[in-house]
Amino acid sequence: MTPHEVSSACIGACEVAADACSGCGRQLDDIAAWPVADGGQRLGILLQAARRLADHAPRPWPRRVRDALGNELLLDAPPQRIVSLVPSQTELLFDLGLGEQVVGLTKFCVHPEGARDGRRSVGGTKTPDLARIRALKPDFVLANREENRTEDIAAIGQFAPVYVTDVNSLPQSLAMTRAVGFALGAEARAARIAADIESAFAGLPKLDGRRCAYLIWREPWMAAGGGTFIGDIMQRLGLANVFEARSRYPELTLAELAAAAPELILLSSEPYPFKRAHGAELAAAVPQARIVSVDGEMFCWPGSRLLAAAGYCRDLLPTLVGAPGVVW
Repeated sequence: MTPHEVSSACIGACEVAADACSGCGRQLDDIAAWPVADGGQRLGILLQAARRLADHAPRPWPRRVRDALGNELLLDAPPQRIVSLVPSQTELLFDLGLGEQVVGLTKFCVHPEGARDGRRSVGGTKTPDLARIRALKPDFVLANREENRTEDIAAIGQFAPVYVTDVNSLPQSLAMTRAVGFALGAEARAARIAADIESAFAGLPKLDGRRCAYLIWREPWMAAGGGTFIGDIMQRLGLANVFEARSRYPELTLAELAAAAPELILLSSEPYPFKRAHGAELAAAVPQARIVSVDGEMFCWPGSRLLAAAGYCRDLLPTLVGAPGVVW
């Protein structure tokens, strides 16, 4: 097609296609340049749009996918009997429009509301009932390296395809969302969810490096350390993790916590159900700290929960600054 053959019908088609693009979920900004472009530029705009759309066109089946552990699965068709062993990813499956295909989930899969209605519980994330999972005859089992035990994943892999994710940062969560969407034939929705999350966090304001400890457990006390998804979200809020140099989830004494001198201590609602009395206990040991109760799902559920997490974090920021004491 030569430049003079480019018609308004062509650009109209590209506008429609761009709006439904499964690549990034946003309209192509190039279209806005159309009115001021000359013929050659217009052709370039159309070709660029066409390339992007072609790159993200639905892929045929069968599909060969590789999970976070490097394991390769060959999927003949979109999976129709899915078992999820990860609460945050169960919610993602529903937001991808795949709720009807979910036949089994864990007792901790509480989102979205009604997710467990009519679906078989297969135990806990660390204690799955392998016999129940086998009986469901899944054609896709969704698991996570940190949430699920290696031996359980291996055992399930003997009778069903298992796809394992591994998410320790916001970029990895976006990549996981797109990858799971592709594996299940929902890449267009997955791309839109990932794009919306990325955009929401890009505009998030930040604090100025306030020293912070994020606690996840008591008896023993445990904190989020370096290399964790929680730690990555903390950084995006402009918080300096006082245990960043310690790996994953270190155990602590109250003396070690006090010695780290946090200005701010966040008490997560999960996995340990902290109460106001625990905040008072910490205030006695670390009197210079402001101690704030936070929704743990917003800090440690990678997936579509992050659509709400950015707004939650934005609203939370003013609460993180202020005088020492317990804020509940």
